[in-house]
Formats: sequence, structure tokens, C-alpha cells
Amino acid sequence: MPVFALVDCNNFYASCEKLFNPKIKHRPVVVLSNNDGCVVARSAEVKALGIPMGVPWFKIREEAKRYGIIAFSSNYALYADLSNRVVEVLSSFSPNIEVYSIDESFLELSGFEGHAGGLAGYGAEMKQRIADWLGLAVCVGIGTSKTQAKLANHCAKKNLAGSNGVCDFTTIAPAALTELFQKIEVSEVWGIGRKISVRLEAMGINTVRQLRDADAETIRAQFSVVVERTVRELRGVSCLDMQEVVPDKQQIMSSRSFGQLVYDLAELEEAVASYVAKAAEKLRHQDSLAGGIQVYIRTNVFKPEVPQYQRSVTLPLPNATDDTRVLTRWALRVLRRIYRPGYGYHKAGIMLSNIVPAANQQFSLFASGGAGDAQSRKLMGVLDGINGKFGRGSVKLAAEGVEKAWQMRRGNLSPRYTTEWDCLPVVQAR
Repeated sequence: MPVFALVDCNNFYASCEKLFNPKIKHRPVVVLSNNDGCVVARSAEVKALGIPMGVPWFKIREEAKRYGIIAFSSNYALYADLSNRVVEVLSSFSPNIEVYSIDESFLELSGFEGHAGGLAGYGAEMKQRIADWLGLAVCVGIGTSKTQAKLANHCAKKNLAGSNGVCDFTTIAPAALTELFQKIEVSEVWGIGRKISVRLEAMGINTVRQLRDADAETIRAQFSVVVERTVRELRGVSCLDMQEVVPDKQQIMSSRSFGQLVYDLAELEEAVASYVAKAAEKLRHQDSLAGGIQVYIRTNVFKPEVPQYQRSVTLPLPNATDDTRVLTRWALRVLRRIYRPGYGYHKAGIMLSNIVPAANQQFSLFASGGAGDAQSRKLMGVLDGINGKFGRGSVKLAAEGVEKAWQMRRGNLSPRYTTEWDCLPVVQAR
């Protein structure tokens, strides 16, 4: 029977901001979206104040002054780098890891049941190592399906079950697990959004237990095969393999290990360009735009005898876009910045972030058109249509060109502590 763990960083963006500034360790902190618009992350102190997610910053300025709330601009470079470091730590616990989002990763733990402290002890070891090595707090949920692992993580965060931020469903007796599921609202189940939960509640399904015990075939007929799989996953039957789940709409990642080590920049450029094309296609499929892009490269960490190098950089884009041409130009610019000759690269990848619905696109007052306009949309539609009919990659871009530097409003940006030498804190002896 497969076993999965879901490791989730607590209040990730806000925690990253606190990490290098001990003075604000216990202060209420929010992180703002591009152009310092809306609250996209909250520390535990802010959540306790009742400040909602997504509220425009200008609407809570006075409230922020009253409670001493500190606001930061989104520091994507810092968050992405720390996210990569968390994944690197987790990679030492399992050879099969799926980066689900910037602050969440699934691990397959089949075969680790014999750990001295059991799977819960193994999860506690993950949690402690991330705390010791990175200074970040995580919660760990464990179950025999990915949906169970996600729900177990929720229980760990809310202190509903488990202890010290680790919850292992595999060690909870069936009767106790049923009692626990009865206490949790159905809307807390992974993949059960607001619209589906309303329909389920209309059918008398209000709790996780009721959804788990519902007739799977009826659920499939009323909803979809996806919701049917959720029912079976709640029962502990694994229906979702690693990397099978549709990427979180907040991030879309595309990466691959190479069949042989790659040394040449031109080959890396070709790989990165192909990853961008794949991610951009997914972006358009869900009718969204990306406001940021990350590129990373790394050598083979499992061969310590060879020279090692890894680097990633995240750029916020001047305007959110779904245009493959624009995304490719920025990706290649980042790649050329982080590439170092003389290393054999084992893996490369890109991640589109700060994703928003296409209908919500906002242009700069000084934007000159381009990505997102009618011509771009038409061209990308033709591109997707041809590749959809004749196979992905039937029509490809030349993957060349760079754009001018740009600036955006980020008045409360913290230093890039982990990616820029000039941003390292300086300690002076007196």
C-alpha cells in the first residue's frame, strides 16, 4: 500500500520575511501583491486580527497603523530560493517528491514504515531538519492517498489530530478516524471548492465522513470522475499518482531531468524554451496570465563526487502575460544570468507564478500593447490549435531575443538575502 506525506510551510511568504529580521519575529506581517496592491500572505498574528486574504492594502492602512502591521512587497526571488531549499532538504527523505506549489510538496514514503519512530517520527525528523537548517516551520500530513495526506496536514495545522505539527492517519484507529472526519467540514477536502461544496451540502453531505461514505458511482454521476476519485482517496485508496494532479493555479511548473549531462548553454536554452512553451500552453488552457517567472538549473545532487552547482532566479514581469514569446524571452535572459560554464547540468526547469485570471489583467499606464492584446491572443490560439491537432511541438518558437529592463512599484521590498551578496546582513562589532 502506498503512503504519502504532504509537507506545507506555515505562512510561507510572511515567514520568509521574518526569517532574516529578528525584530519582527512576533510582529503582525502581511505580504502584498504586485504593485503593492492586495494582501496575498498573512502571518499568524494578522490572521488572529481577522484581516482577510485578498483585501486591498489601501483599505486597511489605518487598521494596520492601529495594530502595528508591517507590510512587505512580494519578494519572489527570496520566496523561490527558500522554496528550493526546502525541496532540497525534503529530497533527502524520499527519492520521489512532487513540488505541488511554492510552499507544498508531496513525498512518497512507501518503504519508510520501518523508521525507528514510525512514519510520524520520520515526519517529525523532516520538520525538525527544515527548522534547524532553514529556520522555517512546516506541518506534515501522512496518509495512504494524496488526498488523505492533504487532509492530515490540515489536521496538523489546526491541532485536530497528531502532535507537534505532524499527523499520521495510518496510525489512527478506523473508529477514531471516522469520528475525526465527522468534525471536519467537507469544504476542507482537497479539490472540493466552494461551488462543489454547496452542491454537496444540498445533497446532505456536510462533513468529510459523509463524503467518504457516499456512493462513489452516484458522486461520479452528479459531479465528475475527479470528485469520485476524491471519495475513494478519502477511503485510503490511492487514485492519484505523483505528478498526476493538475498544477495549482498559483504556480505552473515544467521541468525534467536530462537523459545525459548537459554542458552547453545552447542546449540548456533549447530545454528551457521547450519548458516555457509547455507551461504557457497550460496557462492559456486555464485562461490565466502569469506575472512572474522562475528559472532554475542544477547538477546531479546524487553524485557528490562531481562538481556541484545550482541556482534559481525569479523575475516579476512588468505585465502579466500568457504569450509564449514574451515568457521565453524573459526565461532565456534569466538562464544566461545564472548559467556557469564547466558544469554538467542534470536538470532544469521553469515556474510561472503570480497567476491571475485573464479577465482581471491590468496594464500599466505606459504599456505599449504586445502580450495580451488581440493579435497576441489570436496568434497563441492558432499555435495551440495546430499543436492540438498535430501534436505538441509541431509549431515551435525560435526562442531568441531579450527585452529592456523594467521597473515596477515595490515600495516595501525586503533585501534578496539569499540570492544577492550585497543584500547579506552585516554584523558590526562594537
